[in-house]
Amino acid sequence: MRIVFRCDPALYDVLPRPVPARSALPDWLRRMPAAAFSGTHGQEVRTVKQCPPFVDAMAYGFIMPLPCDVAVRDGRFSWSWDLPPLSVEAHPRSPLSFHVPAQVTGTPFHAAERAIVKFNSFWTIEVEPGYALFATHPVNRADLPFRLLTGLVDADRFNQVGILFPAVWVDPGFAGVLPAGTPVAQCFAVAREAPQLAFAPLSDEERRRYDTTAAALLSKPGVYRRRYRARRPRSSAE
Repeated sequence: MRIVFRCDPALYDVLPRPVPARSALPDWLRRMPAAAFSGTHGQEVRTVKQCPPFVDAMAYGFIMPLPCDVAVRDGRFSWSWDLPPLSVEAHPRSPLSFHVPAQVTGTPFHAAERAIVKFNSFWTIEVEPGYALFATHPVNRADLPFRLLTGLVDADRFNQVGILFPAVWVDPGFAGVLPAGTPVAQCFAVAREAPQLAFAPLSDEERRRYDTTAAALLSKPGVYRRRYRARRPRSSAE
């Protein structure tokens, strides 16, 4: 899968670039222990740090970064970002804008006092024909003070302008700075073709394999990692 990012020529050498999600894993994941005591079990248990599906989901696709520092205090957002003159007249110049709460009326996201921010993208994104771009909140990142609204964009056809990423601001008490590079959205290309669902009862052989695999998983840690986890290729850049 080749994904092409383009930006205004004036920003090409100064704009933070989208990065493979694997290189944007949070510090808390690196710091967290591999095991912790469970009062329920009365012993040490493995944490999600040792769960490959948990970590692999966080490392999948690419991250759209916040292009500059954004300060938040008393519900107000501010930034200081000295952009050069741009060659595209309709190009945004601010890192974010806003939706009014009424635009999510009837959804679980709506609250009269809740801000709906919109992270502006300074990159256009083009995926290969037949694919769409799935954009969602950075996976397992409940530590961020916003929740991105998930969207699916036909970016094989719609790639002349940047995609905007709306998000609900869920921490009204947040005061501080979202630094440049903060993950705003996690994206990956998905085939637009609808899946074909098939159903069947387990055969005798499949029941045997089920019991054998289940017993192996319960016998010792790391079975999935050693036997089933596929090697993840590294992203490359041109």
